Amino acid sequence: MAHVVRAALVQASWTGDTESMIAKHEEHAREAARRGARIIGFQEVFNAPYFCQVQEPEHHRWAEPVPDGPTVTRMRELARETGLVIVAPVFESAGPGFFYNTAAVVDADGSYLGKYRKHHIPQLPGFWEKYYFRPGNLGWPVFDTAVGRVGVYICYDRHFPEGWRQLGLNGAQIVYNPSATSRGLSAHLWQLEQPAAAVANAYYVAAINRVGIESYGDDDFYGTSYFADPRGRLVGDAASDKDEELLVRDLDLDVIDEVRQQWAFYRDRRPDAYEGLVRP
Repeated sequence: MAHVVRAALVQASWTGDTESMIAKHEEHAREAARRGARIIGFQEVFNAPYFCQVQEPEHHRWAEPVPDGPTVTRMRELARETGLVIVAPVFESAGPGFFYNTAAVVDADGSYLGKYRKHHIPQLPGFWEKYYFRPGNLGWPVFDTAVGRVGVYICYDRHFPEGWRQLGLNGAQIVYNPSATSRGLSAHLWQLEQPAAAVANAYYVAAINRVGIESYGDDDFYGTSYFADPRGRLVGDAASDKDEELLVRDLDLDVIDEVRQQWAFYRDRRPDAYEGLVRP
């Protein structure tokens, strides 16, 4: 019998305040649970606007502790209510002057499993993230959840194949990739990078993007969130490029074993020959 996990993701437009933004995601999660989903993931800093379009100290107000801050506490309550595994990306405050772009992972019983901190931090027009975030320092954790082994890779990380591979080596079956990506050159990359990572590493990828234009800049977040399978195919259609959407898809985890046997990429790796990849 196939090992199928019904998974969900949300691409959302900014409401204007944190309370209504979190409440909206809670309702999406409840709807996903009603539709039989067992795991859900949200977009990058889902409870806030994408404030990194500007460099202003006032935006540190969005930061909070993980896991003991108000948002992750609510996500734990939501998981207990719905029975969903939840991937919740937030702006983390880890002490005075220590801030990270982080995703908390909460199991279906509401227990906090841990967090991933974004490794690769851009500093480009419209994406001034080094102003706010330190580079991640917690490695590439893969979490044993009620639905399987789940990893996280955040937005700009997706341009770097090393982390995708490490998540695979650590046993990931599903990798959530919460993002905030605007129209332009990245739209082409959005269509190819995550499916290519799913193929190269033989797992499912949940690619999540924001949607709409927000109040802090001209970035036009184009949605088109999707699930990619280990053969690089989309699982159902991608979401809208203009509208908020809850996506629910069935992921057959047995396909992971099939692909790893057929294509044998892990068998044929040559780590003995890769020393040069990590030289400065």
